[in-house]
Amino acid sequence: MICNKAFPLQWLWKNLKGYRSSYIIALVLSVLCNVLYTVVPYFQTEIIDTFISNEKATENLALHRDRFLWLIAAMIGFTFLRTAMQYACNMYYEKASQGMIFKVRTHLFRRIENQDMAFYDHYRTGDLMTRLTGDLDMVRHMVSWVIKGIVESIALFTASMVFFFTIDWRTGLCILAITPFIFIITRLFSKKAGPAYRTLREKQSALNTAAQENISGNRVVKAFAREDFEIEKFHAHDVQCRDANIAASMNWLQYQPWIDFFAGALSVVLLLCGGWFMIRQHLTMGQYVAISGLLWAVSNPMRNLGHYVNDCNRFMASASKIIEIYYAAPMIVDRTDAPEGEAHLRGEVEFSHVSFSIGDKAILRDVSFHILPGQTVAIMGATGSGKTSLVNLIPRFFDATEGEVLVDGKNVRLHRLESLRKNISIATQDVLLYSDTIDSNIAFGDSSMDEEYVKRCAKLSAADAFIEQLPDGYDTIVGERGVGLSGGQKQRISLARALAVRPAVLILDDTTSAVDMETEAHIQHSLNDALDFPCTKIIIAQRISSTKNADQIIILEDGVVADIGTHEELISRDGYYREIYELQSGIHCAQENGKEASHDAQ
Repeated sequence: MICNKAFPLQWLWKNLKGYRSSYIIALVLSVLCNVLYTVVPYFQTEIIDTFISNEKATENLALHRDRFLWLIAAMIGFTFLRTAMQYACNMYYEKASQGMIFKVRTHLFRRIENQDMAFYDHYRTGDLMTRLTGDLDMVRHMVSWVIKGIVESIALFTASMVFFFTIDWRTGLCILAITPFIFIITRLFSKKAGPAYRTLREKQSALNTAAQENISGNRVVKAFAREDFEIEKFHAHDVQCRDANIAASMNWLQYQPWIDFFAGALSVVLLLCGGWFMIRQHLTMGQYVAISGLLWAVSNPMRNLGHYVNDCNRFMASASKIIEIYYAAPMIVDRTDAPEGEAHLRGEVEFSHVSFSIGDKAILRDVSFHILPGQTVAIMGATGSGKTSLVNLIPRFFDATEGEVLVDGKNVRLHRLESLRKNISIATQDVLLYSDTIDSNIAFGDSSMDEEYVKRCAKLSAADAFIEQLPDGYDTIVGERGVGLSGGQKQRISLARALAVRPAVLILDDTTSAVDMETEAHIQHSLNDALDFPCTKIIIAQRISSTKNADQIIILEDGVVADIGTHEELISRDGYYREIYELQSGIHCAQENGKEASHDAQ
């Protein structure tokens, strides 16, 4: 689809829907404005041949003064008319191009927002930002200036050549004979420009990505004193971008002198041929002056042709990247038979022989368990055992490769995504807070949320105390991604945000890893006893204090359910949970110390 060179232009026309009439008017006005350039030289020819170079010029001026004044007035009038039409033309171009870009940018952002998690694993943030900004600017430039310039150049060149042939076909042929050379040079340039600008586009995207990642991770950079390293890394990307830009520019600079040479040769051709034809009386003085004065209307379009080819290749490189996202369809979507307007879910969750893979890598294998509404279930396992992947299947961030994930007894694929995800809240260890007030961050799930309820949720998550101590309380603006708050404070705000929407299923992915034991105990009490709505809780944690009161604990090992049971059941038998329990409670250390003491005594 994208490899077809005509497709980007078809895509432009499709997105001009709603603005096509304005764009067509602009194109028509462009043609008329440039055709009008030939009107003034026509009047100029009449004035020179009748009232200046004519043998009876003085007599003609005396007898036909009114005609002379009308010719002068017509020249001035058509100049004003062309100026007014050009102004209207530019306004129509701007209206159409800005309206189209607004529509495309909105569509692109909607596409990006509705993509699957796998999409964000594949595309870098800096690359997406480039598509939404620089690439779209290139598209707008194409619509409002490049196409306009091409149409104007064609209209001006054609009208001028018709004018020249009307005056004298011999002079017209001499001027036209130069143009094939320019078209050949432009064609050669076009073949090299396309690949060069695609390479440049990739280097610019990599540069933007490097800058975005470095700015977002500035705290990590400073923590490891790696400023010089990051500056050097950015410099390497900058050098690559510079070299790609120079390479693309050099392609143009190799051909531009030849285009300028042949365009400039038109003046020499006119001087030689036009002078000869004047001597042979094929041309009058007025006609020669008119052709000479309008020669720029042939040379300028030929000079600009290279620039337009240059911009067209840049547009093709940018448009291909935009179109890639424009038509990117998410794999996880609502089924046509999914019911509308589902009621609030009860919170029953079941995994039935679920397997999940990413590519050839198996993450989960034959996982089965059942969680009743209102139960609290903990999931434990070593790093990389598949805990986060498992809970990501519940709100359909990913789809199971095999088996079924059911919520309220129905496969999650049969729920509407919006309904399913509004009933499931997730609070993760890595918290993203927006550059907004704390109140707005907590009420993110429902902007109309009552302020008192926001504060209640903050109290449940043990966040109210530190929020009240901030300079502006709940109206305090947090920095980008929550800069200025500690890890524990961000986690508590994230938990308050998750509780605020009163979910049927609450998933806590190591949410209390950065809080102290006293705060964790307060949060556990809130989750177990203080919630005023029914809620199934799924807790991923490594602290026994966070899991021991769960109705059941699921142990994952290498993507397989290794054990399921209560705290008492799991510590009564050998396995991962008992090892963690002994390690965290100090029993393991006491046993080791006891063995060492016994050995020393012997």
